[in-house]
Amino acid sequence: MIQKLPVVLVFLAYMAGDRLFAEDLFIEAGPDSGFAFTHYNGLNGRFFLPEIMGSGCALLDYDGDGDLDLYLVQGNTLPVGGDARKTLVPHKSGTPRDRLFRNDLTLGPDGKRTLRFVDVTEQAGVGSTGYGMGVTTGDVDNDGDVDIYVTNMGKNQLFVNNGDGSFSDGTDRAGVGDEGLGTSSAFFDVDRDGDLDLFVANYVFMDLNKYPRCFALDSSLDFCGPDAFPAVGDRFFLNRGDGTFVDASRQLSQADAGAGLGVVTADLDGDGWIDVYVANDGDPNHLWRNKGNGSFEDIGLLAGVSRNGVGAAEAGMGVTAADFDRDGDEDLFMTHLDGETNTLYTNQGDSFFDDGTNQSALGMPSVKFTGFGTSWVDLDNDGWLDLVVLNGAVRVQAELAAKGEIFPLQQVNQVFSSRGGKRFEDTSQSAGEAFRIEEVSRGLAFGDVDNDGDADLLITNCNGPARLLLNRGNKNHWLGLRLLEKHGKRDAIGAWVKLTLKGGESLGRRVKTDGSYCSAQDSRLLFGLGKVGTVKALHILWPDGSKEDFPALASNRYHTLRQGTGVKK
Repeated sequence: MIQKLPVVLVFLAYMAGDRLFAEDLFIEAGPDSGFAFTHYNGLNGRFFLPEIMGSGCALLDYDGDGDLDLYLVQGNTLPVGGDARKTLVPHKSGTPRDRLFRNDLTLGPDGKRTLRFVDVTEQAGVGSTGYGMGVTTGDVDNDGDVDIYVTNMGKNQLFVNNGDGSFSDGTDRAGVGDEGLGTSSAFFDVDRDGDLDLFVANYVFMDLNKYPRCFALDSSLDFCGPDAFPAVGDRFFLNRGDGTFVDASRQLSQADAGAGLGVVTADLDGDGWIDVYVANDGDPNHLWRNKGNGSFEDIGLLAGVSRNGVGAAEAGMGVTAADFDRDGDEDLFMTHLDGETNTLYTNQGDSFFDDGTNQSALGMPSVKFTGFGTSWVDLDNDGWLDLVVLNGAVRVQAELAAKGEIFPLQQVNQVFSSRGGKRFEDTSQSAGEAFRIEEVSRGLAFGDVDNDGDADLLITNCNGPARLLLNRGNKNHWLGLRLLEKHGKRDAIGAWVKLTLKGGESLGRRVKTDGSYCSAQDSRLLFGLGKVGTVKALHILWPDGSKEDFPALASNRYHTLRQGTGVKK
């Protein structure tokens, strides 16, 4: 397409600094890194809905060595327990299971970083063998190491970190083995008591022995949508303080249960308490406002985020929350079904949002795609949050089926670069080869895997290979932060950090691992500082509501800040 552009436009694009001719932003970690994972969905020709849903992934430092390890959620046969070698796309290595890859990052004397991953699934004692959907991470027992929660079609599982590189299955002891079709989940401190509580989104109820037949417009068999099944309520568990939980789902109104897929936590009404937003597939979305007493109320309709700007409930898949426009409050972005648009809800304060999809130029580029994993992330460290959107259809694509594709749902993924926090430009073509090929993408996690100061991406593909994309677009200054709660063990999930730059501009970020679709992010914060790179002041609102100031920190490195070591406000 480049050669067809008029010469004048090419010149103007070059002068404007567009990435049209820049090197690819991401390169894929190759086989020599030791990372290889292919998702298996048990495709059997019966068009079971879970076959097109999975699955997610996580970036976490499970062994506490300062670099990010990888957890990949795996599928299985349907029903679980069948012969995985006899499905339409056979699984060749025995029983399908989740995988954990340890990151043995090394830094050479010449400053070169070398990634080397080792599959430690068996020795670590993890690797669910259920029909996996999603994963979230957090330290549920406050012992200083990260635990793993996996959602399945069937019983969910909690893997408790023993602190020696191994895990124990703590599901039954913790009381969080909910059975259903769990999707995205989130750890957060709902009541400010110093431990992490758990929210789990559930999709729909289905009986594979009484499964309906659904059809495309041409009368051929196709995958059913969620409206063919009854919705079930989401689940909420309060931590007793010792890593065990009490089921407090009664705090969620089940009268308007939706087909939940995406979950993100944020203080969306600015009252200092963390709320929960749930993206529902075809049903109105939920904004569960935290009432400050361990209970919730759904204010999605009042806030303007249950339906889009024209009053339609959309097929919500993935969701992400962040202050993309740098006005001090957190905004929402959601991915949807093809034929709809993805939706940007801009926070106006006082619990009200506007649909800013078209004004931001994010609407039309999404109409022909079905979006899943998504994240706000500053890809070039210029201080403005960009968007990554993963795509993959859920209805058979006739043109692909006609070519003999056995799983004809492939689409390309997208990158949208922020232009000053007001509008976005589709820069997918220069993002890397992984954004120029068609796959059935689902889970997205971001974090600095090689600790070089920019955000890398972990992408899962349904019935396809996972991809670890390394960012090489770091041309600006940056600041990395790990925040610890007052006892100095657990990441301060929910803390809000405001950086004031030398020129008076401010950047805000929240510590969390949730968001996207069925995936968990790096709990560290990464601030792009642009060309100036000087931090004037740093302000933290801790999860318990206390506030502290910290002195200016040196840029282009990571810092660890502990609650109680700053200046109280």
